[in-house]
Amino acid sequence: MRWRYRDTVLALCTLAFFVTMVGRLAISPVVPDLTAEFGVSNGLIGLALTGMWMTYALAQFPSGLLADRYGERIVVLASIAGTGATSLLIVSAPQFAVFVLGTVLLGAAAGLHYSVATTLLTRTYDDIGTAVGLHNAGAPAAGLLTPIVVSWIAVRHGWRPAVGITVVVAIPALALFARGVRPTEPRRPDQPMRERLELAPILDLLSRPSIVFTGAVAIICDFTWQGVASFLPTFLENFRGYSGTLSGTLFAVYFVIQGVLQVAVGSVADRFGRDVATALCMGAGIAGFGLLVAGPGIAAVSAGIVLLGLGMGWGAAVIPRFMDQLSDEERGAGFGLVRTVYMMIAATGSVATGTVADQFGWAASFTMLAVLMAVVLVLLGANWLLGSEY
Repeated sequence: MRWRYRDTVLALCTLAFFVTMVGRLAISPVVPDLTAEFGVSNGLIGLALTGMWMTYALAQFPSGLLADRYGERIVVLASIAGTGATSLLIVSAPQFAVFVLGTVLLGAAAGLHYSVATTLLTRTYDDIGTAVGLHNAGAPAAGLLTPIVVSWIAVRHGWRPAVGITVVVAIPALALFARGVRPTEPRRPDQPMRERLELAPILDLLSRPSIVFTGAVAIICDFTWQGVASFLPTFLENFRGYSGTLSGTLFAVYFVIQGVLQVAVGSVADRFGRDVATALCMGAGIAGFGLLVAGPGIAAVSAGIVLLGLGMGWGAAVIPRFMDQLSDEERGAGFGLVRTVYMMIAATGSVATGTVADQFGWAASFTMLAVLMAVVLVLLGANWLLGSEY
């Protein structure tokens, strides 16, 4: 099959997503090192990570506005550059407060990418479920390499050089994207920003029943994703008693599975419906959490990792569900707006997971996440049974 320009756009958007995920995921494998160096609890580290995810969420709506005004290309370039720069601040932090500041700014820089890149892909592809699934594979690819590399470097050289790998991958990605992606025509280059921020249209979009329902599903799904992404290596170390290297490797396997199966989830969503694919993910995630918490031995944990990876591939079904309910003109700032709202609430997943673990133990913390995935199944089932068509 002949390589086309749209394939270049998809590949480089995926690479950019990879960079932003490396920046955010590089922190999770070194949580025990951070608690030891700064003398803080898992809950405080979770609070810092929640701050990162909140600023990541907050950046979604303005990123869409900026893309509508200036074009998607320049916004993605700013995201890559900002991710590298804020990672430098984190690794040079002399105290916990500076670490928190760097982490929060990292979230804001990384958050400029996803909504804009997704909108660019919807302008390029017809089968958006498959395209979004392939694009989302940038996150699991980062999840494959980041825990292993970060854990390896941290053991030998400390957590600061380990987290600094973000800068190493950001520089070539910035150059490749700048060279390979053509300038994109803005959708609304002349419309003043203040008109886009008028309250009535925002409330109208957010109050649509279909957006409210999909938003509720996305909030719960993303809450669980935040908890797993922030603390799975720590869970494996503290609850299962595995070494840092083995925990990092299993964390990497989890992301590989998520990346590979997420493409399949997107295909299922395109062929059989968004809700069928989402329900499949929820069932797999619940089973995965059960094996991680109660399964005997490494075989059960490995199976749990595979099932959890499938469960966390929900984005390839839920994101297109949003896009189905938005017009072409709304898919830039509109998608950024709904993504900001649901991710802001879901960002509390990190602090909640860490705090529950501090107070009641890791088994209770991960069981909580499984229960939340069951709630999504109930919502989808009720929507189908009642014929609400939300």
